[in-house]
Amino acid sequence: MKDTTIAEKLFKEGAIGEASYQKVSASYATRLFSVGLEVRTILYLGILLLTSGLGVLVYKNIDSIGHLAIIAFIALVSLGCFAYAYTKRMPYSNQKVISAGVLVDYVLLLGCLTFGTFMGYLQYQYSTFGPHHEIAFLIPAILFFAIAYYFDHIGILSMAITAIAGFIGVVITPTALLSENDFSSERIIYSGLALGIALVATALTLNKRLIKSHFTFTYLNFAMHMLFIACLAGLFLNRGQILFMLPLALFVFLVIQYAYKEKSFYLLLFSLIYGYIGVTYLFFYLFLIRSNLGDSLIALVPMYFIGSAGGAIVFLRNANKKMRAS
Repeated sequence: MKDTTIAEKLFKEGAIGEASYQKVSASYATRLFSVGLEVRTILYLGILLLTSGLGVLVYKNIDSIGHLAIIAFIALVSLGCFAYAYTKRMPYSNQKVISAGVLVDYVLLLGCLTFGTFMGYLQYQYSTFGPHHEIAFLIPAILFFAIAYYFDHIGILSMAITAIAGFIGVVITPTALLSENDFSSERIIYSGLALGIALVATALTLNKRLIKSHFTFTYLNFAMHMLFIACLAGLFLNRGQILFMLPLALFVFLVIQYAYKEKSFYLLLFSLIYGYIGVTYLFFYLFLIRSNLGDSLIALVPMYFIGSAGGAIVFLRNANKKMRAS
């Protein structure tokens, strides 16, 4: 261990006596260590295995069990999880709340997963909401947002954002496109941009008012990927139109500025990756496909990748040093 190595070095240099060295060595030899990560991993895998096992059980025994019995069982599991978490709840605060326990967090996660399954099952089997499929996304989204804030659960906040994205996607996309699995509609792209901007506005507003400020990164993380993916999808769909390259460049610039401010190498890395994809697409499309110089410029392709990759590595190294120094 590093601490015992330091103690040994100090002992050899005569900075500490043998008695002190023996005490330090004995202390670290019997030192407790955390198994929190292992416990969380086991609980998470247990929830995944449980939900997967329930799915397999339902699939293989659907005829003998019956739909109503399955729906009732899923509902009871979900209600039981919510009831247990409610009894163990901590007082609400706009600041970060320490969880009542690891088990409570994962029981709450299981309750939300089973509730989402319950809503999907109702709509799929009984068409409870008729042609309004989006309601099966909207109700879980509202519930998940409420639970995320009430119990201070970032994982469920991620589920809520995902559910609201599904709700908007179903609302925007005509049923014909869904049935044909055609997601190249520009309306999906524009809805993704709108949702991304809305998430950014929500995150910054709540952070300014000091309401669950530790949720800000989760909002911005989803927003960043939505905005960049929407811009790239628009760029690919419209074959290099400048209409989508301009917002892509703007978002890259803004995210890089925010990454420097918050010292987030993660945001910096992904903004660079998305920007690199956009620039590379334009390079190939405008200079090698649309122009008549494709054959003469083909030799520049290896040089482009080598030069751009080298430049990106140098930029990231300098940016990392700047973040650590500031």
